[in-house]
Amino acid sequence: MTVRVLVVDDQELVRSGLSMIVDSQDDLEVVADADSGAAAVDLCRRLRVDVVLMDVRMPGMDGITATREIVAAAQAPRVIVVTTFDLDENAFAALRAGASGFLLKSSRAEDVIDAIRTVHAGDAVIAPSTTRRLIEHVAPTLPGAAEPSEMDRLTDREREILIEVASGDSNAEIAARLHVSEATVKTHVGRLLHKLGARDRVQLAVLAYETRLVVPGT
Repeated sequence: MTVRVLVVDDQELVRSGLSMIVDSQDDLEVVADADSGAAAVDLCRRLRVDVVLMDVRMPGMDGITATREIVAAAQAPRVIVVTTFDLDENAFAALRAGASGFLLKSSRAEDVIDAIRTVHAGDAVIAPSTTRRLIEHVAPTLPGAAEPSEMDRLTDREREILIEVASGDSNAEIAARLHVSEATVKTHVGRLLHKLGARDRVQLAVLAYETRLVVPGT
């Protein structure tokens, strides 16, 4: 099955470069590109899109607002934030809005391709290492959860698994560290997604930092 990709950036050169990378793969296809957040939202409503490569800083509707609108739809595509700076607070805001991953514009072509396949599969490691660094950079400024009841509903094991997910490790790595089966970890991750209303592992990681279950440096 071919993964259908939408490329969004206000710079034509960046759109062209990303499109060439995507179209170089037999299992990936650029179905459209857009130079603004508003155009991206419109295209996602009219076309079947699996993954969006989303610039954050654009005139008019930025990538944060566009991401929020796109992921709110039924059968929404996954969104990968693409930005110039690895500690961009706007990129973190896009993750909070529902983006499933984070890439630098300087990333290697292989990293872009792997990220698209990863978020489309929906069951891999939360994101490249830059994502955790970004979350930890912004986490100290977060106000914390207004309603701690979300975490109160979790079992001790689920809280333990959530802390491990926030580290960015895979199910297999978590299972080895906690001396449980990979299937057990996968089951707990599924329950966490349901209980906390999160779309994927990145959203779980963001929530773990927002609620101070995980603090930077731990």
